[in-house]
Amino acid sequence: MFRYALIYGGIIGVVVIAFMVATMFALGFDNPSTAELAGYVVMIAVLTLVFIGIKRFRDVELGGVISFGKAAGVGISIAAVAGVFYVIAWEAFLQVSEFDFMAAYSQGLIADINAQNISDAEKAAQIAELQEQMEMYGNPLFRLPITFIEIFPVGLVVALISALVLKNPKVLPASKQD
Repeated sequence: MFRYALIYGGIIGVVVIAFMVATMFALGFDNPSTAELAGYVVMIAVLTLVFIGIKRFRDVELGGVISFGKAAGVGISIAAVAGVFYVIAWEAFLQVSEFDFMAAYSQGLIADINAQNISDAEKAAQIAELQEQMEMYGNPLFRLPITFIEIFPVGLVVALISALVLKNPKVLPASKQD
């Protein structure tokens, strides 16, 4: 099971970061909510590999039959490894590129705040809160878990749904080649 988690989780984590970085630079930071939405769409698409990993484990290792608990364990393991690889890949990107993500991201958020039809005092309060969060993001003890929980809950949901579907051996039954 660990081999499947490493293979599929590693692929998911690295591919999601690669697509997210490309999306950030393609869409820019003028509209952070659009970039976030695109990032989560990519994440969900790539997390379909959790389903594929569970199915492959079921078919190759267990002869086409798997319990919900075992399938959930495989899926959650893949999602956890994906989260770890996601964090490592993001940290590597930040270090290698020396890209100040929070500065670029917060500029877009500040523009969104300034575009709102609220009082100047409310805008100032929201901007001050955002600047506090930016400072916290600079601390790896804060940034690493935040980065992990960007992907893991989505992976957890995909893992549980996949386990529920794949516990039925009639769903995409094992082929003779597996």
